[in-house]
Amino acid sequence: MRKLALLSLLFALPLFAQVRYPQSSPHATITQSVGTTDVTIDYHRPGVKGRPIWGALVPYDKVWRTGANEATTITFSDDVTIDGKPLGKGTYSLHTIPGKTEWTVIFNNVAKQWGSFSYDQTKDALRVVEHPHMAPMTELMEFTFPSVSADYATVEIRWERLAVPFTIGTASTEKTLAAARAAVAAAKPDDWRTPMNAANFANNAGEMADARTWLDQSIKVKPTYQNLYLRAQMEAKAKQNDAAVKDAEAALALVGDNAEMKSEIEKSISEWKAKK
Repeated sequence: MRKLALLSLLFALPLFAQVRYPQSSPHATITQSVGTTDVTIDYHRPGVKGRPIWGALVPYDKVWRTGANEATTITFSDDVTIDGKPLGKGTYSLHTIPGKTEWTVIFNNVAKQWGSFSYDQTKDALRVVEHPHMAPMTELMEFTFPSVSADYATVEIRWERLAVPFTIGTASTEKTLAAARAAVAAAKPDDWRTPMNAANFANNAGEMADARTWLDQSIKVKPTYQNLYLRAQMEAKAKQNDAAVKDAEAALALVGDNAEMKSEIEKSISEWKAKK
């Protein structure tokens, strides 16, 4: 019986112990929205560990995986530009050729590959040349987005005391304006929100002619405190304070029991009256 019990226990144990060991070059993923486009970089982060890096561990003038382990990948949810050059949406492996004064950044169509060992230049989708600059010490290699707007983002490859930037363009403002025009044109006769939302975006984008046309359309369908106050803000920005006060007072009459909005409109009216 003891032998039978021992055999039963042995067969009950897993054949292999499932242990997760830490990686010397930890995995990382960073996702950044650039306007309406999502950019995701998936990579492993090697450490300096007191070693000489540039021209040594990472040789000059040879293709580098730009990280460790599997090739680094970069994914774009929409078509983009890199330094003004077009690149279609999708996932690419990202390789580099480091140099003393300039780097080549490569977007390769074969996303899944181990490092750069099977890299094939004929599969490149795009190459751009960048210029590195000195940066604070970074022990573990990283990708950062030091500058982001609706239409552009700067990406930097940082490791040791070096940073290599490239610029992603998304044309999000242009795309969104086109979508807004289509949405306003298709809006139902009783829909005041669609033209108001389009007007708000156009106003923030500096497209004032579209903003005013769409906002007037919204108010014509149904005057609300939202669209009247938005028009008042636009008028105040254009230094049309009399018109701004008039529209703001009309908005105030429609605001109801929204105390926070009422307080904001009253404050704006006081400020605009003081400037008259």
